[in-house]
Amino acid sequence: MVEYDFDGKVAFVTGAGHGQGRSHAQHYAKHGADVVVTDICENIDTNPYDLSTSDELEETASLVEDEGQEALAIEMDVREEDEVKAAVEEAVDHFGKIDILANNAGIFNAADATEMSEQQWDEMIDTNLKGVWLCSKHVGQHFIERGGGGKIISTASTAAFTASPGNGHYVAAKHGVRGLTKTLALELAEYDVNVNAVAPTGMDTPMISGYLEAYGEELLEETMAMTGPANIFDDGGMLQPKEISEAYMWLSSDAARYVTGTTLKVDAGMTAK
Repeated sequence: MVEYDFDGKVAFVTGAGHGQGRSHAQHYAKHGADVVVTDICENIDTNPYDLSTSDELEETASLVEDEGQEALAIEMDVREEDEVKAAVEEAVDHFGKIDILANNAGIFNAADATEMSEQQWDEMIDTNLKGVWLCSKHVGQHFIERGGGGKIISTASTAAFTASPGNGHYVAAKHGVRGLTKTLALELAEYDVNVNAVAPTGMDTPMISGYLEAYGEELLEETMAMTGPANIFDDGGMLQPKEISEAYMWLSSDAARYVTGTTLKVDAGMTAK
């Protein structure tokens, strides 16, 4: 593991109850940051698998503390601006500042675009795209007001570069994250804020396992037939959350000082062709 120095920094991580968000929170703590861990801690109607619980969020906070860093756990729905604004204010009141925003919260479900309900479309876009905007808006305002720069990193997907049958709403949201990232990078550069995204391939997380349990592997196989394998290396299989966390750490560090407006693929070659 590469060593980064986040001593004295505060990271704000969404979707931190389990999966990639928990891994990101732990990695920030390992490198010296205090961490605000947030999650919705309830299910979303059109999503077929369980989301994080309050107990899981508290467990993530404990894992941060096990690394010798301070944690603040906040239950927050990224779709609701009043909740996002209140969470950012609570974090700033508690720690005095936020230095890094990790926009990780997201859901994943399926339906053909011609059959999908409006509610399913809205809940996907609101979580995976609007939520990124709301968190970036309010943490971005904090960065502007306090000065001194900042980092925003968001989770996109290989779906930000490719299409996927049965996932039109997810693809639209992730393409949106990629475009929003580029726009925010231009708007916030004068305030010394770097804005980037990471595009993972298939991940070994509760989100993916829940999706496969709900729908089976047929949709995944159909997508792979169109795009090629999710991992072209000999080991194959899905990536572990730590692989994405390492990309988050680099983009959050001084090593990526002049990297902004980009979406970094950690896709094991999925989109290489």
